[in-house]
Amino acid sequence: MSETRKLAAILVADVVGYSRLAAAGEDRILARLRTLRSDLIDPTITVHHGRIVKRTGDGSIIEFRSVVDAVRCAIEVQNGLIERNAGLPPERRIEFRVGIHVGDVVEENDGDLMGDGVNIGSKGLRSPARSVFRKTRTVR
Repeated sequence: MSETRKLAAILVADVVGYSRLAAAGEDRILARLRTLRSDLIDPTITVHHGRIVKRTGDGSIIEFRSVVDAVRCAIEVQNGLIERNAGLPPERRIEFRVGIHVGDVVEENDGDLMGDGVNIGSKGLRSPARSVFRKTRTVR
């Protein structure tokens, strides 16, 4: 299997409290997530030149060529979520945790990404905080 090593900005995101939301109404949360993906998340990723590497149930791994594009995309999605959550009780809001890391990754022939660049980006999601950005090091 051939692989390509490259530098990339990796954005990893998942839904805060997904299990709790699903327990309260799985069909409803899945429908809302599909709508968010089609109306907000996927178009915003495209505008900021991102590539969805993998969907992980309630989360995603997204590659960007630029950390600036990754951060701008994350901010735009978070702002869109604030608008869409307005008026909803806290227990029904969909909020995303986001981790962004710039690092070396290995791209497989099938487009999947592997390596520390992906792993470190996902570590930003391990915080219990809600709707937060985690940085793994200073980006200048």
